[in-house]
Amino acid sequence: MSLIEKAAMKLDEKQSSEDKKDKTDSEIRKAEKERVNGDQSGLTARAESGDSLDSERYCQVDFKKLRAKGMLVPENSRSRIQEEFRVIKRPLLMNAEGRTAGQVDNGNLIMVTSALPGEGKTFNAICLALSIAAERDKTVLLVDADVIKPGVSKFFGVESNRGLVDYLCGEGDINELIFKTNLPNLTLLPAGSPHHLSTELLASSKMRDLMRELSERYHDRIVIFDSPPMLATTEANVLAGMMGQIAMIVEAEKTSQKDVKEAVDAMKIHTDIPIGLVLNKATRIRASKYYSYYYSVN
Repeated sequence: MSLIEKAAMKLDEKQSSEDKKDKTDSEIRKAEKERVNGDQSGLTARAESGDSLDSERYCQVDFKKLRAKGMLVPENSRSRIQEEFRVIKRPLLMNAEGRTAGQVDNGNLIMVTSALPGEGKTFNAICLALSIAAERDKTVLLVDADVIKPGVSKFFGVESNRGLVDYLCGEGDINELIFKTNLPNLTLLPAGSPHHLSTELLASSKMRDLMRELSERYHDRIVIFDSPPMLATTEANVLAGMMGQIAMIVEAEKTSQKDVKEAVDAMKIHTDIPIGLVLNKATRIRASKYYSYYYSVN
């Protein structure tokens, strides 16, 4: 074979090798394009369904909104409402940490409720969660357990997302449904989808197992449940039996003693649970007492 023929053969071999490489590169680029398009379709579907596009759900706590609503704002300056909730939270935390005379089982599970709608329970549940989240050694999970009228979910703009009810229906892991926030010690669990059997779901063994996990999994976590009003729904009484402590909001100069007594009596069926009353919307009160008081009725 002549030198010219050998050179021509080598050129043919080189060209064939480059053609194969170009074909392989083209196939890789095509496959990558299809994968990206598929991922983008999945992201779009998740966005339309209301779920977060991130692997972790995230909610931005709006400080301006808190301030406009007269709520507790996590900031460095002192305020009257911060002092009020320092008074409210301290006995709750002492019970949760076992630093009281009587042992409180599951003391880190705290339900915030009221006798009737409109007394300010959601306002107080959010402020209490924000106040406890300011503790140096505590984290807070705020659960919207008012599955009929989910005020916490609406306030934080997550009412269209899956949450507690969906978990109880077997849709997803609980950790996939919890929102992280811009406050490192605060997370949120929305109420989730409406369901006609919400009372039965809350009374289920799956809910009891969840409560046990929430109570025992993290030693530094306080779980606050914004519950339906005691005298307005059956869900509240079911929830009360699973709690370690209950804070009942009483609207000053509006809620009758009869309604307060009826609500407390309903909760006292669960005899070992400390119940505290928080006076809300008071206008005349000694400065040293702020707006609120707390005591055990058991």
